[in-house]
Amino acid sequence: GQRGEQEEHHSLETFTFYLSEPLSKERVEAFSDGVYAIVATLLILDICEDNVPDPREVEEKFHGSLLEALSEYGPNYLAYFGSFVTIGLLWFVHHSLFLYVTKATRLMGLLNILSLAFIGGLPLAYQLTSEFAEKSHNEIEAIQVSCVITFFASIFQFAIWTTALLNEEETLHAFARYGGKEHAFMFAKLALYPCVSLGAFFLTCLLSEFSTAIFHLMQIVIPFAFLALRIFVRISLTAIKSVMSLSRRKVVLLEEEEACLSPNETLS
Repeated sequence: GQRGEQEEHHSLETFTFYLSEPLSKERVEAFSDGVYAIVATLLILDICEDNVPDPREVEEKFHGSLLEALSEYGPNYLAYFGSFVTIGLLWFVHHSLFLYVTKATRLMGLLNILSLAFIGGLPLAYQLTSEFAEKSHNEIEAIQVSCVITFFASIFQFAIWTTALLNEEETLHAFARYGGKEHAFMFAKLALYPCVSLGAFFLTCLLSEFSTAIFHLMQIVIPFAFLALRIFVRISLTAIKSVMSLSRRKVVLLEEEEACLSPNETLS
């Protein structure tokens, strides 16, 4: 009877699911890299399959000019490069995030899987934004679906960072915690895609005539926004440090002046 109770107690401990329990960080990174690689490959296969001009069409319709034939597929190529850049930057953010994480938990692994689920929808977003006719209602809806996919893929990455901050002493490097050197930049980098994709979604609702231009502008501007964020955060942190150092100097000078005064002068 005692042995049966011990086995039952052991089985309960084994199969109990705690979200804060550790998870292999290396396996999370390997699985994520595999998903990103497959998604990028699917995107390349999509652009190579349906967007290569037929030789007969080049000869008959474009008088043998391959560049003119390729220019007809220009919107499709633009959508491809925008989607590939999105995948690449989301992978870069994911890499930076787990570079600062020292220990992954089951909750972080669950959020990572949810993020990867929407990452897998980016080839669908590319097909939607490249198939429908320009200035049509379906094209606007396709762009909005693409914004939603990008938003959820990035917001779950932000949720992983938030989860890591809740127990930062065990899960994050010291320079990435609150007040660390990279904390402000990492926060801004993870918040960039959710904010921009959500803003593009609402702009396409308000300015439907310019929805295509807004979506492609979002895809093109974000890589430069990462560099601008780094510069802006550096300048902001330098300004804050200089202001704090000036205030400390003033306090030190006041204390020195009070120390130099005589007791009578201090009372007066």
